[in-house]
Amino acid sequence: MKTQILPATDPEAFARAVQLLREHRVIAFPTDTVYGIGAHGFSEHAIEQLYVVKARERGKAIPYLLSDVEHLNRVAREIPATARLLATKFWPGALTLVVRASAGVPKILIGGGETVAVRVPNHRITRALIDALGVPLAATSANISGGRDPANADEVRAQLDGRLPLILDGGAARGNVPSTVVDVTTEPPRVLRVGVITVEEIERVLKRRIVSSWNRAANYPTSEPTNYVNWN
Repeated sequence: MKTQILPATDPEAFARAVQLLREHRVIAFPTDTVYGIGAHGFSEHAIEQLYVVKARERGKAIPYLLSDVEHLNRVAREIPATARLLATKFWPGALTLVVRASAGVPKILIGGGETVAVRVPNHRITRALIDALGVPLAATSANISGGRDPANADEVRAQLDGRLPLILDGGAARGNVPSTVVDVTTEPPRVLRVGVITVEEIERVLKRRIVSSWNRAANYPTSEPTNYVNWN
């Protein structure tokens, strides 16, 4: 397979990306954190291809990207008040929330679990892709599983050349730091990964202390309460 790199701002390239997603293919694109790869979020076949492209172990769940906070109810069985509060404050942005998955979420996406990770990225192109597709994107970092998170299109190609048809080039990623992950299915909420947003920022919004499973000094989780900890 030949992998093309096309400018994300080119209308023809954007239309090609949307068409590939509708055909249940996998593409790469810029986000507000690192470059991601994504596929049709309600297609088991497309999500299967996402695992293949990334060489990702089955059972490690894949997150959703949404274009708007109002779409959270399409993938969540319930939306706790804590989730609404954090989404209102940090979305669009670098916060991923783990919520209980609705019945319509494909089982392959959640690795046999009951929860799904969701985020609204602060990136115009990414949200435009989701809106044009009309469904959430199943998406994760654009690397071979365990590899370095890519910050630009060339770094994506270095790992995934020949494994997917298209990389949308949106320039260097603005953040190059992954999102912070918070499990809001527990009480108190639990931080599974510290990224762009700090624990202290989350606590200020919630006006209370929360639990963290992240060893900040060692930069790894102290436990793995869900299958969303290892994003690479």
